[in-house]
Amino acid sequence: MADGPPFEVRATHEGLDQLARALKAEEDGKQLRKELAANLRAALKPGADQAKGSIMGMVSLHGSTQPALRSAIAKKIRPEVKLGGRWTGARVKAFKTKNVRGFPNAPKRTNSSRGWRHPVWGNRENWVQQRGKIEWFDRAFQGRQDIYKQAVHAAMEDMARRIASRVR
Repeated sequence: MADGPPFEVRATHEGLDQLARALKAEEDGKQLRKELAANLRAALKPGADQAKGSIMGMVSLHGSTQPALRSAIAKKIRPEVKLGGRWTGARVKAFKTKNVRGFPNAPKRTNSSRGWRHPVWGNRENWVQQRGKIEWFDRAFQGRQDIYKQAVHAAMEDMARRIASRVR
């Protein structure tokens, strides 16, 4: 079973479904879809990098020999593109962190103002409330949505021009 995103930022366009159908109709549609997906991921990569930088800026309260939480979360942030299926679109997604400290929802909880509860190390009876860097994921995209949307539209237009040039 695939992990779903704890949260996401999407950049979609009404024409993306139509473009995906046109690509399927092309004789060489598989290669064109691969190239479109790569171009869309490249358009969203700066957003993913910004979100990674934001989580890496979270303050660490304790030095630990356990796997580094911030870098584990940062590794799970990446642009995702799907052309067909249940949804068609491009988004930056923070996937769950399965094997990090038994904390699969780390991206979601460190972003939340509610934080998370966990037992004190070595003492299962005492629990503490901990907060991460509130809205680190959301703030990484604030004021930049139009930049990423334009980059996605540019990738779509480039592919549309390429398809149109094959018809002529």
